[in-house]
Amino acid sequence: MKAKGYMGKILHIDVGNRKIEQRPLSDPVAEKYIGGSGLGAKILYDETAPETKALDCENPLIFAVGPLTGTKIYNSNRFQVIAKSPLTDIYGESNCGGYWGEAFKRCGYDAVLITGKADRPITICLSNDQITMDEATSLWGKETFETDHILKKQYGESSQVACIGPAGENLVKFANITTDGTHARAVGRCGFGAVMGSKNIKAIVVRGDKETELANPDKVRELLKKLGPSMSEFRKNMGAFGTSGGMEMCEEIGNIPVKNWFQGPFTDGARKISGQRMAETILTSNYHCGRCVLNCGRVIRAVDGPYAGKDIGGPEYETIALLGSNLLIDDLSAIAKANELCNRLGLDTISTGGVIGFAMEAYQRGLVSKTDTGGIELDWGNHKAVFSMIEMIATRKGFGAVLAEGVKAAAEQIGGIAAEFALHVKGLEPPAHDPRAKMTVALGYATSNRGACHLQAFSHDFEEGAFIPDLGSEQLIDRFTPEGKAENVFLMQNFMSMFDSLTCCKFVLFGGMTVEPLTQFLNYVTGWDLSADDFLRTGERIFTLKRMYNTRLGISRKDDTLPLRMLTHKRGGGTNALPPLGMMLNEYYRYRGWDEFGIPKIEKLKELGIASKV
Repeated sequence: MKAKGYMGKILHIDVGNRKIEQRPLSDPVAEKYIGGSGLGAKILYDETAPETKALDCENPLIFAVGPLTGTKIYNSNRFQVIAKSPLTDIYGESNCGGYWGEAFKRCGYDAVLITGKADRPITICLSNDQITMDEATSLWGKETFETDHILKKQYGESSQVACIGPAGENLVKFANITTDGTHARAVGRCGFGAVMGSKNIKAIVVRGDKETELANPDKVRELLKKLGPSMSEFRKNMGAFGTSGGMEMCEEIGNIPVKNWFQGPFTDGARKISGQRMAETILTSNYHCGRCVLNCGRVIRAVDGPYAGKDIGGPEYETIALLGSNLLIDDLSAIAKANELCNRLGLDTISTGGVIGFAMEAYQRGLVSKTDTGGIELDWGNHKAVFSMIEMIATRKGFGAVLAEGVKAAAEQIGGIAAEFALHVKGLEPPAHDPRAKMTVALGYATSNRGACHLQAFSHDFEEGAFIPDLGSEQLIDRFTPEGKAENVFLMQNFMSMFDSLTCCKFVLFGGMTVEPLTQFLNYVTGWDLSADDFLRTGERIFTLKRMYNTRLGISRKDDTLPLRMLTHKRGGGTNALPPLGMMLNEYYRYRGWDEFGIPKIEKLKELGIASKV
């Protein structure tokens, strides 16, 4: 392989047959799909068929890093997990920070795909060129914090562990994969903890010492120095209050979920659960991922339970909103406890908050009774009921088994009018940004390849807010109008596809790492000579390939929609609008080169160099 920045190898582990294979990563594939989610999407597209089931042996669980991983470039120590999602039954991906990504790349690989099913629980350990599949029966049933502690004792404190908890073992459809022990960085979305559990894999441990070679290290250092002041300036607010520092502002404009996305104002409650309030009360220190200069992670002191008195990872904005305001809970300590439970048990906090909010409304409307819940009163604001329900979901006990399937399937099982307030897009529960508050979010949710997602377009802060001058999109000055939104979402999705493929934290955007600097970093690392247009066109190819994977599964315009509540109910507060989705979709499809059904046209696939595979 000629390009620098890569290890040049993809590892395939078949845990069922105990077979290990190393494949070369070719320059053409790297140039077209970069790494991270782009490379993972390419592998998934090539290795699976439409009939592949998410929890079958044949569904590859793919971990991938990018050419920037392992370098000193700001916030570049991330990794991507890709597979068919058991929650949505379509394309799935999830991004994670912490320290696992660089440790994996230092073992000498750009990606690993895992297939098969072990005959008993195992831990996979990568130690440079040595690969083992070790007995892990004694770890089965243990929570993630304990698992991390035991494995670091076994393999060395410098090892990095990605593991599942009881939720993944019990195949909860939104189970996560957790890294970094009690600090709990999570591969949260799409239920990949269940995919890992279906393969009888408790953990993947990595430790290596191989370096990532750069084509032009002097130019990398020069650009890092140039961007240093703007990154330091952005660090001030992120370090002080984290992602939840904007809670009150988000509530003011109608952006946070309240009462299963039904209610408008939550003014006093938002103040009580804000990042500022956390800094005044339960915050003890900051946490930062590898190569991070922002320190947005929260560390809090656990107040009760097995970790009482110890510092553990605290809740971020999405968690505070979905397990807080969405459930009418304004007790920050209770939210922190719910977050801890999800982290220990291995549950995605976003989907958990969404499914419990749905359950509370079903209970309120009489579709679910105390007989169904095992005596638990699922009343709004009842944080003790939330704690109990989290445990029941992770263990699939009682009503928890219904909710463990996710909002879409739970609504189908409960029946009646439950589908009217079952909030999901393509089966994925939405994160804590209301598409009625910003029209790019509405379009981004509807067209995201993994379902409801604010990160595949990451447009929410760039509508009546920040501006990316080198993106090629006009500044958006009115969040309630459809004008300019299709072009912006098209460009932002292409740009974010590159972020997820490099792989790099999106917060560096606010420190000046926009299209031109990222293109330069990629060139300086690899030795390529891409223009900014080439860079964005590569992102378009990656996004389109993911759409083609979904098209094979029957996804089309009929699925590019929003929950009924978000299309029909004006919630008031900071927003009193409904998204003109049809109009925006028509324009968006034109930008994408897709037909009226949302299917990429043959000429567009040829233009992007994608072979159609039906």
